[in-house]
Amino acid sequence: MDIGISNFPTDYSISAVDLGRELESRGFESLWVVEHTHIPASRETPYPMGGELPAIYWEAYEPFTYLAQAAAVTDRLQVGTGVCLVAQHHPIALAKRCASLDSLSNGRLLLGVGGGWLPEEMRNHGFDFKDRWAILREHVLAMKQCWTQKDAEFHGRFVDFDPVWVQPKPKRAGGPPVLIGATSTWAMQRIAEYADGWYPVMTPGFDAQLAQLRQACEERGRDVSELDITVLTQPADRTALEVLRDKGVNRVVLSLPTLARDEALRVLDSYAPIVAWAASV
Repeated sequence: MDIGISNFPTDYSISAVDLGRELESRGFESLWVVEHTHIPASRETPYPMGGELPAIYWEAYEPFTYLAQAAAVTDRLQVGTGVCLVAQHHPIALAKRCASLDSLSNGRLLLGVGGGWLPEEMRNHGFDFKDRWAILREHVLAMKQCWTQKDAEFHGRFVDFDPVWVQPKPKRAGGPPVLIGATSTWAMQRIAEYADGWYPVMTPGFDAQLAQLRQACEERGRDVSELDITVLTQPADRTALEVLRDKGVNRVVLSLPTLARDEALRVLDSYAPIVAWAASV
């Protein structure tokens, strides 16, 4: 089982260069960072976790720039978006950005994607909240064409382009793995149709969701064991991690709060027993 770290990186937290180096030296397998292009100053939608929306939601760095710095000073560390709001990007431009990072990092990009939760943010990008998953689907499928075809083209409801040349191609065959970060019944159908993995936040409903994913894969003739199942969770003991591993989870991602360097390193050091266990199994 691999162990990763999730973070909201800002200009006052540990730098990408320091975090990348420290994660790799401590045996962490991956770094995942969030995305919000902005937060509307005036909004009606409440923060899903309750209370005031933390400032890190609009202060966090653009993920691909941050991850590129971390990848540049490491050799093995996987770098991932957790999650990229794909519907808010033009698919050709995002395909090139992802392929460039994957190529420059020698095939280390993991593309976590999600639909988002803030309608006002999406409205500023020119689309309705209700269409976010339909747009995301077409954007992902269009990007896969750009990653794998010389004359890439796509014709859908939201994305429509005749053959284009998009270089460089990703280093990883087929392009970066696409992991969907959602837990609804519809999410399981989406994963089975066009994704390479699942990136949920651990909840009490995990077992039922995993069963739905298995069923959705069976219906499409896919083997669920071939999916990258990555779970964002709190630090757990060895027994809990073994249970997740036996259920097919291949990566656990732990949260690193938005902290300055010294404080962040103390948190990473507190995870050392988990990393050591994962490396031994």
